[in-house]
Amino acid sequence: MRTYQELFRTPEFTPFFLTASVAVAAQTVSGLALGTLIYAATGSPLLSALAMFGPSLAQLVGATTLLSAADRLPPRAAMTGLALLFGLGTAVQAVPGLPVWAAFAVLLGLGMIASLGGGVRWGLLNEILARDGYLLGRSVLNMSTGTMQICGFAVGGVLVTALSPRGTLLAGAALHLAAAAVARFGLGHRPPRAAGRPSVAETWRNNALLWSAGPRRSVFLALWVPNGLIVGCESLFVPYAPRHAGLLFAFAALGMLAGDTLTGRFVPRRWRERLGAPLLLLLAVPYLVFALHPALPLAVAAVVVASVGYSASLLLQERLMSLTPEASSGHALGLHSSGMLAMQGVGAALAGAVAQRTSPSTAMAVMAVLSASVTLALAPGLRPGRRHDHTSPEPAHGEATA
Repeated sequence: MRTYQELFRTPEFTPFFLTASVAVAAQTVSGLALGTLIYAATGSPLLSALAMFGPSLAQLVGATTLLSAADRLPPRAAMTGLALLFGLGTAVQAVPGLPVWAAFAVLLGLGMIASLGGGVRWGLLNEILARDGYLLGRSVLNMSTGTMQICGFAVGGVLVTALSPRGTLLAGAALHLAAAAVARFGLGHRPPRAAGRPSVAETWRNNALLWSAGPRRSVFLALWVPNGLIVGCESLFVPYAPRHAGLLFAFAALGMLAGDTLTGRFVPRRWRERLGAPLLLLLAVPYLVFALHPALPLAVAAVVVASVGYSASLLLQERLMSLTPEASSGHALGLHSSGMLAMQGVGAALAGAVAQRTSPSTAMAVMAVLSASVTLALAPGLRPGRRHDHTSPEPAHGEATA
């Protein structure tokens, strides 16, 4: 599969694309609204960062308890039900007078079920597309994510001013309901990808199998840690520039969109395995300029350039799929998604804590140094020669793993 036309002619890809895109728009709008609401109520950079990215921490809990259900639920029903739950949770956060602790309790619950949603969603994409079409399909979805974030942060900034943060949260809830409708009426019925009952023990067993091979460990860590630390930088946009945070988020999404477009469509196959570590360094290095507390135009330029580096995740996902058997692909993609989002929550918490003791600009530079250091440490394990070093996990007792 080489062209976008072929991709969108694939049955079920278009409704899948629309469901994922609307969900990203909903999360973007509601995340900006909640971060603004919490910062106005508390004045805390840490709590503001956690309001926007903290739910990702709960992904870690979900990845160790719920993930075996990702391949054991009918995908259409699971995606519809999860979107409805997100709509309900977002609406609850808009209730006037809701205590801060209650808002965070809702966030943690949504974060846990989001880990299951990642496994269901990306496992279904792996079914809809042939394996040779996965990179192109995921790049289009990442491009859509960038576009929806640009629009979401821009529109969200306007809505926060025009409607108030609580009104914007209700708009986000409505978008989640729209995503549920597209999933229910646009996707076809498919049976679960694996038999058996989901359980915590099964989740742990499959996680251990996927973690058992050195090359996969390197890829998982590269997908999780450098990315998460730089999201910590982004989590400080509100306290760094309260009046222009939406602009910084929008340009970060623009850079990500440009990187995914170039990487997914134009990078030759012979370069794909070699660009992972350099792109991760590109993701971190421009943020060092924030140590100087740059003016807004320079800050925007640094954010755009750095965000091109997010395209490293496309190349690393392709490597992960080449190291994982088909029967384990849904669980592997769910583990990647949950671990990545959990590390984004860790990055937001760490960045917020450093900002509390120093300043948002200093904290962003510190996170950039940490991200670049981790990338340099992982780079030897990402070399092309390590591609086939270990045996992939196989299903136990002749059954498909989750």
